[in-house]
Amino acid sequence: MSDHDEAVVDLQLDRAHSSRIYDYFLGGKTNFLADRMAAGSVLGVFPAALVAARINREFMHRATRLLARSGMRQFLDIGTGIPTPPNLHDIAQGIAPAARVVYTDNDPIVLAHAAALLLSTPEGRTAYVQADVTDPAGILTAPQLRGTLDLRRPVALSLNALMHFVTDDGRDRAHTIVETLKDALPSGSTLAMTHATPDMDATAMHKIIKIYADAGTPLQFRSRAEFRRFFDGWELLEPGVTLSHQWRPDRPEDATHVTDAEAACYAAIARKP
Repeated sequence: MSDHDEAVVDLQLDRAHSSRIYDYFLGGKTNFLADRMAAGSVLGVFPAALVAARINREFMHRATRLLARSGMRQFLDIGTGIPTPPNLHDIAQGIAPAARVVYTDNDPIVLAHAAALLLSTPEGRTAYVQADVTDPAGILTAPQLRGTLDLRRPVALSLNALMHFVTDDGRDRAHTIVETLKDALPSGSTLAMTHATPDMDATAMHKIIKIYADAGTPLQFRSRAEFRRFFDGWELLEPGVTLSHQWRPDRPEDATHVTDAEAACYAAIARKP
């Protein structure tokens, strides 16, 4: 990228963006007035948003540790968000220094902070792709991805708190996108995913959808059955589909400190036969 290209990047700080709202919920500092206003509105109708964001992030940590320890050495994290240590590569390469990680996001400010995602171990490699999950072919053919990952070997795909930002618009778009990504990966690959749900408190979730829509970001929360469909044809790892805080907690008591309504997010990992 040339200096001129960097100079014309529009960071769109005058409108809220989901990655920066999430950064605010996680206690980060890469968020701006529009993001904080939207986050405040969400907290007004769903005070547990801070808890939900934290336990969603903790699921990513547990999932990455499990997969790295089980032998996965290639990771594709779509919808990365603002860098928040420990990032996925910190965990994966802490276990397997030769692990390779590709991050993607559509927020231009994540691109501005991407250097924090590229601090790879000497043995491994990390790369960043500025892309949107609604263009899976663009992600899969990106030179940064092709130069980092070997799609003939298993890849651990991560879609954390992402697909509820893809509305179906009557066309089943979200499941079609995920199937496109799954089809591109070989046997032994995995899909780790979380997704917000209205199953516990439909009224609060409907209000959140309106808040995000007013900020310019459509949302579609999905039921347990709709979430389960994302894993069709792949083998779910135990314990299958659970709420995010209940998926293999580090300590049994961790699953009791949060209510189902506070979590409001399903989680699962599956492996391609």
